Amino acid sequence: MNSDEVLELMKNRRSIRCYTKEEVSEDAIRKILEAGRWCQSASNVQPWRFIIIKNRKIIKSLSKLATYGKFTRDAPIVIAIVADKKNAPKWYIHDTSMVSHQMCLMISALGLGTCWIGSMQRDKAAELLNLKNGEYLTTILPIGHPRSERSPTKRKELKDIISYIE
Repeated sequence: MNSDEVLELMKNRRSIRCYTKEEVSEDAIRKILEAGRWCQSASNVQPWRFIIIKNRKIIKSLSKLATYGKFTRDAPIVIAIVADKKNAPKWYIHDTSMVSHQMCLMISALGLGTCWIGSMQRDKAAELLNLKNGEYLTTILPIGHPRSERSPTKRKELKDIISYIE
């Protein structure tokens, strides 16, 4: 993959909120998890773990806790990205946010869809997922086959968002 192809992947990635009932293959799940595993982190601490959720009851419960992510209930699989706050007290949110973005790019490269869930009742979700003391639920990623075509999006012009210091 050359730089133009990587940039095209990034340009075409979308937040997907509607999924078909089709299952996500184990090979795709493995590639998504590998994409996360190989993400950079501060001092290479890798303060994360991933919970793969296929249980319909748990997915439905999580969707109720996601303020703007009720659509999560329709995803055939959800991956929770959990940070270890003790081993990376300054950088756990940064590191696990980068992990989730790297996973989102792989999900898109696989022709699947996801949407980063930022607003949720984290304490209740952490309890539901049996998180340990010192762990933080950064996000959940609902994953599935997009139900419809990915629509184009608008972006600010590059000239409007850059400045130089020389």
